[in-house]
Order: sequence, then structure tokens, then C-alpha cells
Amino acid sequence: MSRFRDRTEDFKDAARQSAISSGFNEAKLAAIMASFIIHKPRQTTPFIKSALKTLESIEALDQFLSKHRKDYVDRHRTTEQERDSIEHEVTAFVKACKDQIDILKNCINDEEASSKGWLGIRDTSNADTIAHKHGVVLILSEKLHSVTAQFDQMRAVRFQDAINRAMPRRKLKKVVDSDSADASKPYNLEPRDTNDNQPESLRVKQELLDDETRALQVELSSLLDAAQQTETKMVEMSALNHLMSTHVLQQAQQIEHLYDQAVEATKNVELGNKELSQAIQRNSSSRTFLMLFFLVLTFSILFLDWYN
Repeated sequence: MSRFRDRTEDFKDAARQSAISSGFNEAKLAAIMASFIIHKPRQTTPFIKSALKTLESIEALDQFLSKHRKDYVDRHRTTEQERDSIEHEVTAFVKACKDQIDILKNCINDEEASSKGWLGIRDTSNADTIAHKHGVVLILSEKLHSVTAQFDQMRAVRFQDAINRAMPRRKLKKVVDSDSADASKPYNLEPRDTNDNQPESLRVKQELLDDETRALQVELSSLLDAAQQTETKMVEMSALNHLMSTHVLQQAQQIEHLYDQAVEATKNVELGNKELSQAIQRNSSSRTFLMLFFLVLTFSILFLDWYN
């Protein structure tokens, strides 16, 4: 078995001598070797910077929800004003993230519009970059949708807790109304039985007080019904919002799939055009060959006829 000799050092010496003979000095050679060892960092584009900033914002929103989840869901830990402030902050955060994603989408649309020529022909050299940017925007949209889905669940728990607290109160009001109606009967009959013992002014005051109590109870029950209807509508709106965001995400995925199919169809059309051009060239060359063949054959027949 033959032994192999390491010629790496010989190759380095030969490359060094060739570089020196080409006009490179020692400092330039050292800088080139250092560039091979320590690579320069890549310059990030403004799109990538904006996408990374949006991703950091979404992660910060996720951490904020994880930190204040118990405070928002448990009504014994915080007040309604504090929970409203948490909801306001989350809503503003989500709106800012959506605005940043919309800005990225507009940048992609502008780049697609600028990549088309004056005849509407798209430059295929930039298609992979645009597809990559569409994928980045889709990933950011999915992350934001997952965070908003968590917040929708938290808000649904809060509204359900409010409804559960409102239902026993409504039942208690009904019981109080029935008790007050039953209790008002002996008070109305008592002045008739003891009309001689109690003065007329006390009876009138009692009747006015009973009327005000009934009116107040009716007003409170109507306010409670209106509050319960509002809470139910808020829960329905939250569910519809979650459903709409889910459909928007599915639509974004379908659009991404259609874009991939369009890119693939464009490549197939280009390949088809190349094949058609090659077929036209082959057809023209075969036609010329046939004409030459028949021409030579005709002259051959004429020559043989003349020779005979």
C-alpha cells in the first residue's frame, strides 16, 4: 500500500510565490488571509431590520400576556380598572404589530411592482427574494395570530365570569321584588285596620316610600338586563373577532400557496418557451436538410440519366 504525502505546505508556498510575482506585497497578502479567516458580517436590509423589530414586539407582547395572565383572569387579584388598562395596552400593542406587518406587505407589493418591466414581464431574478419576504410576513402573521388567540381566550374567561356574577344578582332581585310585593300588602291593609290609631300622614308616606322602592327596583332590574345583554354581545363579538382572524390567517396561507403555484407556473412557461424555440430551430434545420437532400437527389438522377 502506497503512502500519501501531505503537499499542503508546498501548495501554500506556490500560491504565495505566484501572488508575489503578480504584484501583491506582504501587507496585502496578510489582509487577504485575514479576510478568509474572519468573515465580514452581512449587512442586513431595512426589510429584515423591520421584520426583526416586529418579531421582538410580538415576543414582548407574549411575555406581557404571560406576566399578567393571572391578574387579568382572576377578579380577586386586580380591579376592573386595572384589567381595562391591561386590555387597552394589549389592544394598542396588537394594533402596532399589525401596522408594522402591513408596512412590510406594502414594501413587498412595491418591490413586485418595480420588478415588472414596461410590458408587464416580471424579472425572475428577484422572485426568490420576494417569495422569501412573503414567507417572513406569513410567519409574523401566524405568531401574532397565536398571541391574539391567547388574549381572546383570556377575554372570554373574563366575560364569562362577569355573566356568572350577573346571573345570581338577577335572581336575587327577582326574589326581592316578590318579597316586597308580598310585604306591601299588609302595609296597605294595615292602615285600613288601624285607621283610627295611625294618622293619615304616616299612611301616605308609607305608600310613597313603597312606590319609590318599586320604581327603583324596576330601574335596577332594567339596568341589570341591559348590562347582561351588553356582556353577551361582547362575548359574541370576541368570538367573531377570533373567527375572523382565523379566516384571515387561512386566507393568507391560501394566498401564499397560490403565489408558489404562480411562481412554478411562470417557470414552466419559461421552460415551455425555451422548448418551443428549440423546436422551431430544429424544424427550420430539418427543412433545410430535406431541401438539400431532394436537390442533391434530383441532380443525381439527372446526372445518372445523362450518363446512361
